[in-house]
Amino acid sequence: MTNVPSGAAIPREVHPDALALVRHFEGLYLKAYLCPAGVPTIGYGHTAGVKMGQTINGLQAEVYLRADMADAARDVDRLVMAPLTDRQRGALASFVFNLGAGALRDSTLRSMLNKGDYKGAAGQFGRWVYATVNGEKVQLPGLVKRRAAEKALFETA
Repeated sequence: MTNVPSGAAIPREVHPDALALVRHFEGLYLKAYLCPAGVPTIGYGHTAGVKMGQTINGLQAEVYLRADMADAARDVDRLVMAPLTDRQRGALASFVFNLGAGALRDSTLRSMLNKGDYKGAAGQFGRWVYATVNGEKVQLPGLVKRRAAEKALFETA
């Protein structure tokens, strides 16, 4: 029996497949580095409070990942009104982890999803594969692969 107040929702864990997806695409860095956007980053893409020169171990990287993905999943829960499977929620949490909650909030993906158009929403992942490099919008192969993996996870029964 869990110790949850009557009427309170039991927090949903982030699906293990979503955690594996983020581990794969972020990679593990035990020493802080500057990401392409110039932000100090460590572990599996963790940025909050990171200082250059900082080091961590694998366990701390995993703790950061789970906390960051739980935050991203809470953003998904707040923004998406349509019922989601654990894998759909995990795919969207990966999306938010990578792009931020504002990207999901303002996206056609969310709009379609909240109207119940799951197939149309899945088709939107592929639109989020561009970055601005030297003032030009360019398609990044790593983002193409990540969005395809998120879409595949989203579409998994």
